[in-house]
Amino acid sequence: MATDADEAPLLAEEPLRPGACSRELELREFRDRYVIRSLDGRGAFAVARSDGSLRALSPEEAAAGSDCKVSRIYGVAGIIRLLAGSYVLVITSRKDAGSYLGSPVYHVNSMKFLCCNEAIKHLTSQEKRDEAYFMSLLRIAETTCGLYYSYDRDLTLNLQRASKLAAGRIHKPLWKQADPRFVWNKNLLEEFIEAKLDEFIIPLIQGSFQLAQFTMKDTPVTITLFSRRCNRRLGTRMWRRGANLEGATANFVETEQLVEYDGFTSSFIQQGDEGNLSNAFAAEMEKIPDVRYVHFDFHHVCRGGNFDNLQALYNQIEEAIQGQGYFLMSSKGEILLEQSGVVRSNCIDCLDRTNVTQSFLARKSLDSQLQRMGALSSSESISISDNINDIFKKLWVEHGDEVSLEYAGSYALKGDLVRYGRQTLPGLIKDGMSALSRYYLNNFHDGVRQDALDLISGYYTVGRGSPSPFQISGFESASYLPVASAIIVGGITATTFTLSQVGRNAQHFVASIICAGLTVGVIALVKANGKQLCSRPRLCGLI
Repeated sequence: MATDADEAPLLAEEPLRPGACSRELELREFRDRYVIRSLDGRGAFAVARSDGSLRALSPEEAAAGSDCKVSRIYGVAGIIRLLAGSYVLVITSRKDAGSYLGSPVYHVNSMKFLCCNEAIKHLTSQEKRDEAYFMSLLRIAETTCGLYYSYDRDLTLNLQRASKLAAGRIHKPLWKQADPRFVWNKNLLEEFIEAKLDEFIIPLIQGSFQLAQFTMKDTPVTITLFSRRCNRRLGTRMWRRGANLEGATANFVETEQLVEYDGFTSSFIQQGDEGNLSNAFAAEMEKIPDVRYVHFDFHHVCRGGNFDNLQALYNQIEEAIQGQGYFLMSSKGEILLEQSGVVRSNCIDCLDRTNVTQSFLARKSLDSQLQRMGALSSSESISISDNINDIFKKLWVEHGDEVSLEYAGSYALKGDLVRYGRQTLPGLIKDGMSALSRYYLNNFHDGVRQDALDLISGYYTVGRGSPSPFQISGFESASYLPVASAIIVGGITATTFTLSQVGRNAQHFVASIICAGLTVGVIALVKANGKQLCSRPRLCGLI
């Protein structure tokens, strides 16, 4: 059960692994500086409030001074420079999410930017307006969901990749161990890396971390479902789609299903790296060795919400799935099996049907893994136990919801197909509400959310002397879609009301014609200028 930060047990007494980060920190806020020091005595540094410059401190310097505000923080996520100075992002609360390969994993509950922007008084009026918008984007970034981290374990590498690296890498700082593709705050860490503040540099992963435990043959089984979202083309559902010329796809996610039983540990990976597949599409895929493309019409085959019909897809790829296998390691660290290939699910909607299909393939792999470990016989499946079956389904439903919230801003659709194998009426209503929520967010909020992602991830770099990205005119000066939507709804309502009164007064007929004409005109305007009217990114646009 996850607990809030204030309720989580203190871990400072436990030994730290080589290369680990400081687990709990003290933030001291002075008039001229911020001082952040490790409570386990491993180090300290100061950030000047005037310009954000970093400086390592001795224990004596860190403890000096008393006229300050003191608070507890749980990590430093990085620093970003804007027009008026720097802003330091710190983790202000956390939640225990479970453990990954024996190391505690935490979910970021809340973050806060510390302002080091005294130069704002020297900015021009336009620069001050720009800085205010940039700061509003930072406030959006503070509420980023689905961020996870560990103080002593690299979470960016799946088990098979990590097992093949030299043992000596665990003595390196965590940021040097990490795969930079999956470090959400990669762009924010550069100044801390330059200042050699290794013990404070925490790589954050965005994605999903779900844990489930049950018993088979009186032996505990632990399933960890871990998704890692790539930072190459982060974006919202509306404004990041497809692939760029380098083959990087939008919102690429690697999903690992980890199983631990009776000393064995196995791992099954879906959605491999996008480069090979993009190249294959560009140059006649059938001529590329070791790449097979299978087209599957999900809506046609599974119409009526029949999830079991996915067996038709599995029948086409069963031989390849069994041939590529999964990763399996003994309690002594001996590698018994390796996964030789990866199933990558590409969906037009890139989210909901992907989760449904991946959960189906993951179930097939889980049965095979548990059979190899001895928890199941060769003819058995986890479906023999309703309890275990429900635990597995719940794991994937929550995984789908978490990834969907990060990408689309709403819960995943088609969750019923994962949980029950069919569509239910309550699930249909929930999907309808989520679809409306997505439509609202796509049109009214996703442009600003995309700007926040582009700023944090470094796609857009702020620099004085550059033209303001906000000096635009015409339809692009603001989002008019909320106003247009209100006029359309009001026009339809007024038209309906006046038509109902036509028999009483001829003037109502004229009013109905005017209202209907105004409504049709606004609808035509929205249809012709949809992209200009909705909330859209101002910093980078479509990339």
